[in-house]
Amino acid sequence: MSGRARLAVCAAVATLCAAGALLPLVDPITWLVEAAILLALMSGVGAAARRVPLAGPLTIGVQALAAVLLMTVLFVRNEAVLGLLPGPDALAEFGRLLQDGVRDVGRYAIPAPLTPGIRLLLVLGVLVIGLAVDALAVTYRSAAPAGLPLLALYSVAAGLSQGGAGWLLFLIAAAGYLLLLLAEGRDRLSQWGRVFGGPGGGADRPGGGRGFAAGTGAPASAPVRTGRRIGAMALGLAVVVPAVLPSLGSGLLGTSGNGTGPGGGGTISAVNPLVSLQDSLNQPEDKEVLNYRTTASDTRDLYLRIVALDQFDGTTWKPSERTVTDVPEQLPRPPGLSSTVDLNRINTSISTAGWYAQNWLPLPYPASKVDISGRWRFEPQGRTLVGDRGQNTHGLQYQVESLQVRPTSGQLAAAPAPPADLLREYTKVPHSLPSVVRDTARRVTRGARTTYARAVKLQDWFALNGGFSYNTDVRAGSGSQAIARFLKQKEGFCVHFSFSMAAMARTLGIPARVAVGFTPGTKQPDGTTSVGLKDAHAWPELYFQGVGWTRFEPTPSRGSIPDYAYPATPGTADPGNPAPGPSRSAAPSEGPSADPSCGPGEQRSGAGSGSGSGAGSGCLTLHAQNGGSRPPEDGSSPWAAAGIALAVLLVLLLPVTPLLWRLRTRAGRLAAAGRDGYSVAGTLAAWRELQDTAWDFGILPDESLTPRKAAARIIRLGELQPEPAAAAQRIAAAVEQVLYAPQPQPVSGLAAEVQRVRAGLRDAAPRGLRLRAQLAPRSVARLRWAWSARWTAWLGRCRSSRPVASVRRAAAALRPDRQRA
Repeated sequence: MSGRARLAVCAAVATLCAAGALLPLVDPITWLVEAAILLALMSGVGAAARRVPLAGPLTIGVQALAAVLLMTVLFVRNEAVLGLLPGPDALAEFGRLLQDGVRDVGRYAIPAPLTPGIRLLLVLGVLVIGLAVDALAVTYRSAAPAGLPLLALYSVAAGLSQGGAGWLLFLIAAAGYLLLLLAEGRDRLSQWGRVFGGPGGGADRPGGGRGFAAGTGAPASAPVRTGRRIGAMALGLAVVVPAVLPSLGSGLLGTSGNGTGPGGGGTISAVNPLVSLQDSLNQPEDKEVLNYRTTASDTRDLYLRIVALDQFDGTTWKPSERTVTDVPEQLPRPPGLSSTVDLNRINTSISTAGWYAQNWLPLPYPASKVDISGRWRFEPQGRTLVGDRGQNTHGLQYQVESLQVRPTSGQLAAAPAPPADLLREYTKVPHSLPSVVRDTARRVTRGARTTYARAVKLQDWFALNGGFSYNTDVRAGSGSQAIARFLKQKEGFCVHFSFSMAAMARTLGIPARVAVGFTPGTKQPDGTTSVGLKDAHAWPELYFQGVGWTRFEPTPSRGSIPDYAYPATPGTADPGNPAPGPSRSAAPSEGPSADPSCGPGEQRSGAGSGSGSGAGSGCLTLHAQNGGSRPPEDGSSPWAAAGIALAVLLVLLLPVTPLLWRLRTRAGRLAAAGRDGYSVAGTLAAWRELQDTAWDFGILPDESLTPRKAAARIIRLGELQPEPAAAAQRIAAAVEQVLYAPQPQPVSGLAAEVQRVRAGLRDAAPRGLRLRAQLAPRSVARLRWAWSARWTAWLGRCRSSRPVASVRRAAAALRPDRQRA
């Protein structure tokens, strides 16, 4: 085997060794076999390209092309051209699989199931890393930098694994990299020829020393032994140094994250539990996450809290790295809670669903006692329970004793200043926070004299009178710029409201953090309460000395505003605060009121205390009474304005051309089907419209199928309900009648049947597919095919007319000669 071939094999082996760190993340591990086969084929293509030989960039390009074709065959063969070439449909399917994979990564706990999307991400990642390693180590003969992509692959696996990737997987990955370095060293030595030296100081002997030719089977030369020693030393340092220096964390071989040991200790890492919150809220089915039975008479405030996000670094809110301990028999009293605050002790029995598996345990806040089996650890600052060594919430049953804290608005208004260390930690804001956040907070709370009054004004501004609307389709974001964008657009869901209120509260000197969990859920007839995916929620918690961490609800139409957020008596000011600001108990204002969202010369329409959704409110422009409108004074020509308007109209019409053509085609076919549905033309028009409608919703037409089988395929792939499915079958039966029956029976109402099928496909399709079918229908490809056929026919006519024209010109040229003759 040549040196480069050996390097290629070692590069592939090193990539697979590093990919082995991904094995604990997904179950089963069959994806690694597929990745190994594709990696071997891609490496073989590279070896063949280098033997041609091709230039380095061309070799990498050929390997990348081979990887694309292999991925197409493995994942989207049915959508590819000739089962191999990635056409538009194949690329669209790749995009769908990637989106599904990213969503599944955030949805499932480790080990995650091998869904098609996760399988694509794993195999694609291994191939990309393998291509980079092969390019560096083999094509450009530089194996040392090839460790960077290998390290990236291992780091991703170690970062996602619970407790790290494990010492054995690290040793396997390191051994693969050392093997690659040794292969490169042997390849370089083979190019040097004879190496002189050896044991005993051969230079002192009369013969000048022994010669060792590379590849002869002689003992290893000094450079090879030195390379092995350096590799072993580097591996030893990578293992030992993190263990010697505690400031570097627990190291590559340590188990970070959940803590171990009977005496407590350990830490939990800063993870982001909001990855799947928006996805949960947008699920078409409100799947049950858990249900509970409680002794509380009123469950409006029984929020089930998972984790508290108390660190804001300008990019996201996340939990700080905290020390965790064993779960005590009785949890400590909540910090800052005095004996003067009214308390109710309640008991709650909770059962989680079998499919629900994540590391944080949902608990009512503040819990005082938790009776649960398994490996759970307690984090005192956030008063949360986190799973240890793979423990999660899969199919659990546990009992929780908790406190219902019922402070009054007067107690909150009279709360003293919090401790200095707590105030310093929970009022930190990053330097990247835009000034608009701080300025808006001060403007909204202007006139409030107490911390409590400022908190209520912030809550009411978001939930009631700020013109905000609730929308789960808005792109999620938790960074500084996302908060500023949300304050400008005034549209989002609970993540935006809670993050923004907590950040604004911190700028006002109020300790704040964000809690993530579930709203109380829905009462069931059997006395239990069901909590589903759509109950996932985030809310801010503000700290008041004497009460502790206190929930507020700024998100409109979600959850419930707690009783202590209202004034003690309607129309009466709180202690220390003559004007606590707008609240739900305040009477609606008479007439339009000014609003910060309206610009100069505008006024807010509607009452100041609407529903919070923003519906029905807007800005009224206040024009100066100048006796009518004035003509333009810029001297522009009306023809130029007309030309600009026409250009703008053409630009606007261009994207909607497919939609307009599709509407016109559908109207023509349905009119033909309604006019003479019993004829061949009308029935086939209805059938063609049915096929194109299914095509718009992603079901490609298959002309090889009979009408009955084609209708059954549309029913199956479109997941049609019984009524639209029966309509599709009736259309197929009508087509068979007019095509094959000796005496076709008249069929009427085919246009209505097509409309029923279209409605059924629309109801079964997700929102994105419905928009695609409406705005960019796939069946518009028929228009492109028609134009292509016309163009081909026109070219054919032009080619066929050229010989005739030539003959005619020749005849015309001969005609005068004949006359002279």
